[in-house]
Amino acid sequence: MPDFDIAIVGLGAMGSAVAYQCARRGMSVVGFDRFDPPHAKGSSHGDTRITRLAVGEGEDYVPFVMASHRIWRELEASTGRSLLTQCGALIIAANGGRNSHHGKTDFVGRTCRVAERYGIAHERFDCDALSRRFPYLTGLRGDEVAYFEHEGGFVRPEACIDAQLSEARRLGAVTRVHTEVVSVGSGREDIGIVTLAGGETITASKVVVAAGGWTSLLLGTAMPGLLSVSRQVLHWFETEGEDAPPETAPVMIWMYGEGDSDYFYTFPPLPGETSIKVSSEQYETTTTAETVRREVSQAESEAMFTRHLRGRLAGVSERVTKTAACIYTTTPDHGFILDHCPGEPGIFVISACSGHGFKHSAGIGEAVADVLARRPSAPDLTPFGLRRFSRGRASQEGSSI
Repeated sequence: MPDFDIAIVGLGAMGSAVAYQCARRGMSVVGFDRFDPPHAKGSSHGDTRITRLAVGEGEDYVPFVMASHRIWRELEASTGRSLLTQCGALIIAANGGRNSHHGKTDFVGRTCRVAERYGIAHERFDCDALSRRFPYLTGLRGDEVAYFEHEGGFVRPEACIDAQLSEARRLGAVTRVHTEVVSVGSGREDIGIVTLAGGETITASKVVVAAGGWTSLLLGTAMPGLLSVSRQVLHWFETEGEDAPPETAPVMIWMYGEGDSDYFYTFPPLPGETSIKVSSEQYETTTTAETVRREVSQAESEAMFTRHLRGRLAGVSERVTKTAACIYTTTPDHGFILDHCPGEPGIFVISACSGHGFKHSAGIGEAVADVLARRPSAPDLTPFGLRRFSRGRASQEGSSI
């Protein structure tokens, strides 16, 4: 008999969600993390993460994010924590919307079509309507189109992880932090085996690898060339004057140019704060979870402001109040991997969330727990399987994800 029903490697966004949901289903759970989550070493920190129900990356994601909103509200009720703020989500694209984001062209149009199919409350704006509704947007060119979602907003990643781990432990899960996993594999009868630094081994009916940027270190030979780790930088710029984005402002994704890198996203000031969080994305320069540079230089903040913010947002100064760096783990098609590891039936992989994973994490935890528990209602995770790469479907538009 294995030691546990489920062993989880990595207790960040995905691992904490799986631990909580498996414990809710009465399964015996052990989770491992080399740090003490929530922590600032991976992909799930920085105070806030955008959430939006109409997912332009593909409608296959919509059930996950809808479930996540429900689960976060349930967790708020059971823990008294504030996890989800629905201040609205605004997505802007210049050039009549002919832009690309996360590998998907016509991102605003795709988002609108998903919203219409799923009955998600939203509005569409042209440039004039944008200026009237959001007067702090001072850098509009005149050819913008925009999508506004009423139920969008942000979640607090550290609080979400902490709430799910606390509830998982309350339900009997064991969490072992500051514990390094050096290998995972399948043993007899497809039982999963976790080997820890120092040689201790733990067995489970199924091992879930949710190790984010460390996944390639554990499973790289099983998924060659599929996981790319990149460094992302977050900046908080101080606001000033009455024209600045208010606390009631929506989260915003603004694609102002023609290329994937001509884009930034923002959050409103949190209660009691006088700064907005701003970031963009880069995938050209890769790194590893072990060697990533975690310090952010003043020059990086200056470049962020000069390239993306100057002349586009009123009431935002160049003064930096805080910075942080995190990592994204990305697949060739910017989609997720939710599948058994090739050749290792005792291992299930949840990884490569490709820069848009946190809003889905609670729902993915629920879906994966149902799959592992073999519930009849378990969802079909085929769109997120590894076979799509072997079939040559990793093009930008090759699948709905």
